[in-house]
Amino acid sequence: MHAPPLTPELVLQAYASGVFPMADSRDSAEIHWIDPLFRGIFPLNEFHLSRSLKRRVRQDPFRITFDQDFAGVVAGCAARDETWINTAIMRTYGALHRAGFAHSIELREGAELVGGVYGVSIGAAFFGESMFSRRPDASKVALVYLIDRLRQGRYRLFDTQFLTPHLESLGAREISRARFHRLLRAALSQGADFDAAGPTPPSPAQVLQRMTQTS
Repeated sequence: MHAPPLTPELVLQAYASGVFPMADSRDSAEIHWIDPLFRGIFPLNEFHLSRSLKRRVRQDPFRITFDQDFAGVVAGCAARDETWINTAIMRTYGALHRAGFAHSIELREGAELVGGVYGVSIGAAFFGESMFSRRPDASKVALVYLIDRLRQGRYRLFDTQFLTPHLESLGAREISRARFHRLLRAALSQGADFDAAGPTPPSPAQVLQRMTQTS
């Protein structure tokens, strides 16, 4: 029996059930549906903004944009030796972006895309998919701006799927599958708006002020 084709509708249904898709590699056509026993999340008011990261944000090293190059961010995330992002995932998430369910944050030096993060938004839940960095601290800076935007949009849950040492150092934590599903149900029953803060990125001073008030 063949698995159903990956479609935006199927992916949204899966996320709403706490499940997400991954491929074995960029060349694999097979999709696996993952519901981890333990789940990584970012408590939105507990992001760890270290002194060095504050200094990096204050330096304003990158030009920040929102939803201006979603395909470029996904391609940047897939451009590594091992990736779970195959052609079907790239195509499907591109469709989700065009439908308003998937979002990206881009970091540039001049015209060059040097970092970014993307994910899927349903209700008051944001499901972080992947991020990449071609400059020191680019992915950390992307997360600072993403979390600030999620706070401004009144999100309640930021899912990171798995907990990595990098994410843990920034304040992410691991919770049980059962607790994640409870938090997910609550977040899906509420509304949030990724675009509530508008298209113009806040200044480093604004971001740091808001982050330090609640971190």
